[in-house]
Amino acid sequence: MELAGQPIQALVYNGEYMPPTIRIRPGDRLDLTLVNKLPENTNLHVHGMHVSPQGNSDDVFLHIHPGETFHYVYRFPNDLDPGTYWYHSHLHGLSEPQVFAGMSGAIIVDGLDQYLPHDLQHVTEHLIALKDFQVRNGTIPTTSIDSNAPTTRTVNGQLDPTIHIRPGETQVWRLANIGADIFYKVRLPGRPFHVLAEDANPVSTVWSADTLVLPPGKRYDVLVQGGPNGRNPLQTLAYNQGGDQYPQVDLATVVSTGPATTPATLPTTFAPAEDLTHAMIDQHRTIVFSEDDASNRFFINGKQFDADRVDVRSRLGSVEEWTVRNSTGEQHPFHIHVNDFQVMSVNGIPHHAVSPQDTVILPAHGQVVIRMRFTDFTGKFVFHCHILNHEDHGMMATIEVVP
Repeated sequence: MELAGQPIQALVYNGEYMPPTIRIRPGDRLDLTLVNKLPENTNLHVHGMHVSPQGNSDDVFLHIHPGETFHYVYRFPNDLDPGTYWYHSHLHGLSEPQVFAGMSGAIIVDGLDQYLPHDLQHVTEHLIALKDFQVRNGTIPTTSIDSNAPTTRTVNGQLDPTIHIRPGETQVWRLANIGADIFYKVRLPGRPFHVLAEDANPVSTVWSADTLVLPPGKRYDVLVQGGPNGRNPLQTLAYNQGGDQYPQVDLATVVSTGPATTPATLPTTFAPAEDLTHAMIDQHRTIVFSEDDASNRFFINGKQFDADRVDVRSRLGSVEEWTVRNSTGEQHPFHIHVNDFQVMSVNGIPHHAVSPQDTVILPAHGQVVIRMRFTDFTGKFVFHCHILNHEDHGMMATIEVVP
């Protein structure tokens, strides 16, 4: 395919580096047929979705072999949270090369506008899906991937696209890091982001930030208001992850042009609150992330991932508090499937969450305390570091929710 103006061989869905965006509503059923034309096994994960991990739904233990066709059926609950999700390959040992080579796309669950004031319910929205690629001999590499090497950052598969907005206009932007390994620290100079949802969880209180850090897997739905006439770069700032260091890069050009409009009054409160602060805790656990740099091996509670081992068993309906510790000198984005969690504290400092989330950065040599309630679905699924190189090299564990 042609990517950023050059012919490149990649691994993709439906022939496109940025494949179709799947759009659904809560309560929908999605039938999806995956035809594997790769010379290796693969599977599919719907990241962030509160959906069954069993059968032909969101089962990341499946192996779809070369030449096979598999029919996925997802039955989404009526109370599925609106916002931005994504889909990608999740076969252990091959998740990094397949996602890095292009196998990821976006999912949007409609309904976020129900919480907006009437005059903001039909504003223009933009998906800003962030992916990066490297080229080696005309191909995106799938072996010996160096996430610290120079890389080309794209928005929706495009190099420096243009985003149009009128002065004073309010738009919804769906920021999503759907890449394999690298972090983004996104900024639009002079224009703050007003966060409506984090990891497709609508917030109870709208909060604003000049920059948003998106590790792999992270999403924010935000309101943005157009500045004065002119051009402004949407940037990712220089960022030190502890293992990798990323330079500042312009991602897109925001062009503010046309008749000015009076900026709308933005909401301060938003969706009903979800809060586990006063919940009775049924189980406390400690989860430790560690690594061995010399061998490029990564561990959770001293063990590398084994698909035949269950590391945690939890009861359906129970609330658990996990202290997730990072014993390494680099940040790790902790992610769990099926059920979102509430961040209670970071490095001992209370965190007053205004929404659940499914991905959180573990500080280097630090810890995050989270709480979660296991609802609706039993079965086996995983939690892991969402730097996919780390996941593929052991930093993943299996949890089984039982009746």
